[in-house]
Amino acid sequence: MRSVLGIIGGTGLQEIRGLKIVEQRTLETPFGSPSSPVTLGELEGEPIAFLLRHGEGHHILPSEVNYRANIHALKQLGVERLLSISACGSLREEHAPGQVVIPDQIFDLTRNRVRTFFGEGLVAHVSVADPFCPVLSAWSAESVRAAGGDAHQGGALVTIEGPRFSTRAESNVLRAWGMALIGMTASPEAFLAREAEMCFAAMAHVTDYDVWHATLEPVTVEVVVRTLLANTELIQRSILDLVRRLQPDRTCACGHALEGAIVTRPDRIPPETRRRLALLVDRHLD
Repeated sequence: MRSVLGIIGGTGLQEIRGLKIVEQRTLETPFGSPSSPVTLGELEGEPIAFLLRHGEGHHILPSEVNYRANIHALKQLGVERLLSISACGSLREEHAPGQVVIPDQIFDLTRNRVRTFFGEGLVAHVSVADPFCPVLSAWSAESVRAAGGDAHQGGALVTIEGPRFSTRAESNVLRAWGMALIGMTASPEAFLAREAEMCFAAMAHVTDYDVWHATLEPVTVEVVVRTLLANTELIQRSILDLVRRLQPDRTCACGHALEGAIVTRPDRIPPETRRRLALLVDRHLD
């Protein structure tokens, strides 16, 4: 079975051009319903699973997204590599609106989100020292450049709760901490993808300078959408190029993230918990 590339579309990506759609699947998971039906198809002969993070018509707040259901649904469909497309604010002068950043770190400032599949009798401690897959991230940066975009590789993406934008004081503190980008969805998406042993990378499209830049207008929805619409062609070309770069075998460690991470004895795991997490843990417990 070929590895499936999963793509989670955020603000500005509602479809993948050139995708030969095979079907749309409405899935259920042990964690509830995902944000949208999953579109299954082929792009350049490669299998693709595409999900809308905020639902059809963009009706789900960042804090309301059922991240566990989204990741589990994609896992059910055989996704091994997962690309997140999102709009982000820049906290660095050199990351200008219209450019793309492929971050290598996350700083989590969210408060009201479930960040793990585990619990209720099954304990696992997964390493997320480096939360993004280095291989998929490198391909993503190369694809943006090949598509004619200006891509920066590396930098910390801070995730805030939202849905409001930052105050100037918050924005300046985050800059002082050394953060590069600000967004609302990387956490817990990246952490759950790691628990699901997926490769995970983000194409963060810079839409604004948040509110810290003294000479430019503060971020608004109008600013975000206007910049994303201008970047639509770049997003589509980047995805197409990335698909062409995919290799059949994974050479990173993402597919082995749960090895040694589960600390609960199998006989102590409640049957219902074992059933709910079977897709993720069975191969590590048998």
